[in-house]
Amino acid sequence: MVEPADEAPLLFWAEGPAVSLPQAEPERGGWSLAPGGGGAAWGGPGGERPRGPEAEQDQDQIVAVFVVTFDPRSGNMVEWCLPQDIDLEGVEFKSMASGSHKVQSDFIYFRKGLCFGLACFENMPVESELERGARMKSVGILSPSYTLLYRYMHFLENQVRHQLEMPGHYSHLEAFYDDKKGVLPAGKGTSSSQPPVHWLPSIHRYMYPEMKITHPAGCMSQFIKFFGEQIFILWKFALLRKRILIFSPPPVGVVCYRVYCCCCLANVSLPGIGGTVPESKPFFYVNVADIEMLETEVSYVACTTEKIFEEKRDLYDVYVDNQNVKTHHEHLQPLLKINSADKEKYRRLNDQRQMLMYSQEVEEDCSSCEEDLFILFFMEQNNRIFQTLMEVSASQDKTLTADHARGMGLDPQGDRSFLMDLLEVYGIDVMLVIDNPCCT
Repeated sequence: MVEPADEAPLLFWAEGPAVSLPQAEPERGGWSLAPGGGGAAWGGPGGERPRGPEAEQDQDQIVAVFVVTFDPRSGNMVEWCLPQDIDLEGVEFKSMASGSHKVQSDFIYFRKGLCFGLACFENMPVESELERGARMKSVGILSPSYTLLYRYMHFLENQVRHQLEMPGHYSHLEAFYDDKKGVLPAGKGTSSSQPPVHWLPSIHRYMYPEMKITHPAGCMSQFIKFFGEQIFILWKFALLRKRILIFSPPPVGVVCYRVYCCCCLANVSLPGIGGTVPESKPFFYVNVADIEMLETEVSYVACTTEKIFEEKRDLYDVYVDNQNVKTHHEHLQPLLKINSADKEKYRRLNDQRQMLMYSQEVEEDCSSCEEDLFILFFMEQNNRIFQTLMEVSASQDKTLTADHARGMGLDPQGDRSFLMDLLEVYGIDVMLVIDNPCCT
């Protein structure tokens, strides 16, 4: 079983194309499977939330449910699915990560064309020579948006155990699909050749009150503790919309959360920022079957359990192996160095965390949590940078000085190459007059 912290929901981040429900049916109960499901999903690129009972119903649109099994002779295969005519090519490898045979259980987020998936995996010992002593299955679902998938984590865990103990009994899955099914608009299947998903790269401040129920409890906190000061190296790469690939052996569930957290580092709530830059796309788990798709992407964050990706340098800009962040691009090498401003930001982040813990313990103030603090810390940091850059861009001389850099929380020398890349990526018209120490 996964830890409780890893069972909580993901932050609302992306919304796929709208889906239309089948003909209305009498309301049924019994499928409220996870707490914290009250937050409404975003309605699309404009960021407006649907309201009321109809909006709540719109979220429950599962376009497929499936069972994947490992056959000792044939390998991974889709054993059963609904609807029967849906294209699930590749799902057998996405929902059962390479190396999963080494762990007892896991959960995996992934993307399949226009849809997102969540699958729960379990490995059960059996006294069967035919199955070579182990029975492995995954039970998963597909939806146009991943913001609702977390609700069914417990259901999927229970069902994969049921499938291991009673193979071939699908009545619960059939009832679930019949209750929650939605259909994609005509002509929009799960094929990767379809139009791209609509992404919403910003989290606006008016959504702050609902953040605490929409992401994994402890997720961001664990992410920053894991990387320490290096979090600000990842922050710069995320803000520059680089292709970031995170490697880790199974279990992969917690690594999928690192993908999500990495995307959160680049949140900006200022209007008009980032409209011309490639979106930072959370692809979650990828494998060798995704290589052709990744070759066409200019910006993404993903994770993998397959070490062979490290050799395919044309697929990524930044490779993260455990806590080792590296890049093979020479012009990005300076961004790997932690400078004085990074250390100061990390100190300030920890100070705010200590103050929050004090208010929770002594003043019994539970209105905020660590996750809110971390997400807003980076959003406010990003807003300060872009607010300054836009003000300088609108000024008469358009000159960005060392004082401006310090005011943005950056090191004038240590972050010079980062600033130059940032101006280029976002197309901001200012003149950088900070001297390069290498040239003086």
